[in-house]
Amino acid sequence: MQWRGLIQDSTDPDELRKHLDGGSLTFYVGFDPTASSLHVGHLMQVVTARRLQLAGHKPLLLVGGATGQIGDPSGKSTERVLNTSETTAAWVQRIREQLSPFVSYDGDNAAVPVNNLDWTGELSVIDFLRDVGKHFPVNKMLARDVVRNRLETGISFTEFSYQLLQANDFYELHVRHGCALQFGGSDQWGNITAGVDFIRRRGAGPVQAFTTPLVLKADGTKFGKSEGGAVWLDPALTSPYAFYQFWVNADDRDISQYIRYFSFKPRAEIEELEKATAERPQARLAQRELAFELTALVHGEHEAQQAVAASQALFGKGELTELSADTLRAALSEAGVTEVRGELPSVTVLLQEAGLVKSGGEARRTIAEGGAYVNNERVTDPEAVVEESALLHGRFLVLRKGKRTFAGIERV
Repeated sequence: MQWRGLIQDSTDPDELRKHLDGGSLTFYVGFDPTASSLHVGHLMQVVTARRLQLAGHKPLLLVGGATGQIGDPSGKSTERVLNTSETTAAWVQRIREQLSPFVSYDGDNAAVPVNNLDWTGELSVIDFLRDVGKHFPVNKMLARDVVRNRLETGISFTEFSYQLLQANDFYELHVRHGCALQFGGSDQWGNITAGVDFIRRRGAGPVQAFTTPLVLKADGTKFGKSEGGAVWLDPALTSPYAFYQFWVNADDRDISQYIRYFSFKPRAEIEELEKATAERPQARLAQRELAFELTALVHGEHEAQQAVAASQALFGKGELTELSADTLRAALSEAGVTEVRGELPSVTVLLQEAGLVKSGGEARRTIAEGGAYVNNERVTDPEAVVEESALLHGRFLVLRKGKRTFAGIERV
């Protein structure tokens, strides 16, 4: 884990090493249901949980039915929008299902899903203040960077008290399940150490904690974002093809770090892949390997193979007819899909409507120079009308100009 750069902060590195090397321990990592799906920004925690389980440790995957209704103070200047309990409960269930491909629920160290609403929901205000709040010095709570920064713009007691709830989660999981370790993102360090201290103050423990580093992009933009917004794990929000392309398009400056963070390939194989990628960056070897591995992990082997086939077929290196309608539609959506109604016009008109050329004259020149393709077949006649039988899945056409520029047509 240290070679991969996965440990940023630790309560006690030597003790953490002893705990992790000394036999199976129970650990937990938490996810708040602030949306209907996890996104790639959560993958660091998800794959780290998977690594620990593969090493023999027992995961408690907490989805916060209680904390999800409160919201951790963010670095933004405004409060989070609070969702209804019904919405939060629905999102808890969806996120639990999303986590299932990453861990095993069988065996001696089977993963256990937990929900902090189970112990927080029945806790009275008086009990919370007496049993939990009593152990938290306000001066320490105010010292947290995110709280201190928000004091200037305002922070509600609701968000201010979030760290008490998370600290109590660690205590409850320690008591109920023997949980001896918590980890999370580096932005959670204050909440996590509050839990370690709370367990000590309650006369329990000892327990350990560590954080993983914040994933950054070399160009300064936020990791986990694409031109279309967040890259979600839910295929209805981000298609498997778009998910695959997110990793294929990773900056050369970032890919060595990404493959160490997220890949399960052994060290020797990763170092060899890093070397080959440095020697031939244009081949994007590491990007493609990581893209396939993560797409298969999140969406399954078949969808990963479809994403690879689509990325090849769109540029004339594979059969478009072998792509499913969903994969083809998702792939074309990345470049842009133009809808047409009724009879199909000439290729010249289609190239214009798809935005591949600016005028009929440019379309005819492109065709004359041999640079226009419909479904990977070169077009030679600018007045040719595409046959109905050429429509893929009865509704799609793939238009391409040159080697790299393509667009989609969908007949509706």
